[in-house]
Amino acid sequence: MKISLVEYDAGNLPSVERALAKQDVETERAATPESIAAARVLILPGVGHFGQLMRTLGSRGLLAPIRQAIGGGVPLLGICLGLQALFASSAEAPEDRGLDILPGTVTALPVTAKLPHMGWNHLRQIRPSALFEGISANAYFYFAHSYAALDAGESAVAMCEHGVPFVAALERGNLFAVQFHPEKSGDAGARVLANFLGYAGAGNRG
Repeated sequence: MKISLVEYDAGNLPSVERALAKQDVETERAATPESIAAARVLILPGVGHFGQLMRTLGSRGLLAPIRQAIGGGVPLLGICLGLQALFASSAEAPEDRGLDILPGTVTALPVTAKLPHMGWNHLRQIRPSALFEGISANAYFYFAHSYAALDAGESAVAMCEHGVPFVAALERGNLFAVQFHPEKSGDAGARVLANFLGYAGAGNRG
């Protein structure tokens, strides 16, 4: 089974591809409505600006197919900006609507904290999640962001703190997302990817 990576000129796409290659799965880049509609597993990677992401997805006609895929039960993993895009809007680009799969607005981390939040940090798992199966509660993950969702309701499965508590990971049915970069998070990040692939039926969690 191929893993479809949503293509919107994201800077971390090659690193996600390399991380998935280590999981012994095939990947393809999905940059058209047809390729999104045909996908069996989707990953929405993310580095960059919320507004630019949403405008690029919109100009390529990908917004509706992504929403339809999620609604149709296709497993999707959002990474970093890919998590933020699932919300209704972001303070980074108030004029641009998000995918609006989850209610609420992504906000800026407080200026009292060192920005961007870049480097290793630990999580506080608040609900069981397939993503963290077999991962130590003391594991650290790599972050690089200045905006975050502060609340995801019952969908939030892990929180982190940098100035304020924010959503580090969420899970709702077939929808998964992480604010950290699993492709840069060593063994723990590799396990998160393996767990997602295992849920999606596309890999072996070992």
